[in-house]
Amino acid sequence: MKRAVVFTIVAVVAAAHAQDWPQRPVRIVVPFAAGSSPDILARIVNDKLAARIGQPLIVDNKPGAGGNTGTDQASKSQPDGYTFLLSVNAPLVYNTVLYKNLPYDPFKDLVPVSLAATTPNVCAVSNAMNVDSVKGWLAAMKQNPGKFNFASTGNGSISHLGVELIKLRTNSFAVHIPYASSGQAVTAIIQGDVQYACLPPVTVMPQAKAGRLKALAVTSAERSALLPELPTLRESGLPDIQAVPWFAYMAPKGTPNDVVQRMSREIAVVLKDPETVKRLQTAYFDPVGSTPEALAKFMGEELVRWKPVIQRAGLKPDN
Repeated sequence: MKRAVVFTIVAVVAAAHAQDWPQRPVRIVVPFAAGSSPDILARIVNDKLAARIGQPLIVDNKPGAGGNTGTDQASKSQPDGYTFLLSVNAPLVYNTVLYKNLPYDPFKDLVPVSLAATTPNVCAVSNAMNVDSVKGWLAAMKQNPGKFNFASTGNGSISHLGVELIKLRTNSFAVHIPYASSGQAVTAIIQGDVQYACLPPVTVMPQAKAGRLKALAVTSAERSALLPELPTLRESGLPDIQAVPWFAYMAPKGTPNDVVQRMSREIAVVLKDPETVKRLQTAYFDPVGSTPEALAKFMGEELVRWKPVIQRAGLKPDN
């Protein structure tokens, strides 16, 4: 009898918490610089999400260490429902393999909220390479081992791992040069500091359309409806290459489950809003929206998929 009373009280308190939340602005930590893909995604979603929850959503950019700095700070934030994280593949999964002393464990110190979106990376080369196809690009790499550099958005990022997988499949070599953001990486291609990269289309395509670099292919398994003119790497003769950036909302461990569930539901509603979908697709995002449970399962699958790649390539935080 006493136990039943306790459970009833807990249920009533949880329901009251869900109804009362939020009472003040909610912080969305983005562990990358302003203008990066997750930053753009957060600001697009925030417009409608703030109206749904009835409080402002404040983007807090905390770049550094390939996303580890901001992700770590978010994991150590007060779990009161007023701090959430919008992060990406590497700091949420891959860096658990890449780094021996990661200051947080995304599988233990954070709780999943929603898989927000995906986007196909675009493999692009500098105009100076004078190639206009994946075949020409790969031939140039094989003929000039060690001559080329490639950019990424950080060690362990999907823009890094995707190229490492290409290198493994083609037995080619190039020097990895990590940058703090996709914008900086694209600029490096244009300036000739690096010769190629596979980066988010939101930064690549405007430069490709302006003729400042050459977009060759997408890294998704199928052609993107947002970039129908670009072939997949598979179509271009590289089977078993799929390296897609994804973006997920997380919360510090201990955040009330009723708040996590409500935030997940509200995000899903916003990601189906026609105006939001249009804005996201204009920025080359494919909106998803998921339950916390589905995101947890997806993260586990990503770890199984990419851990062997990281290990076979012998990747370290400084390479």
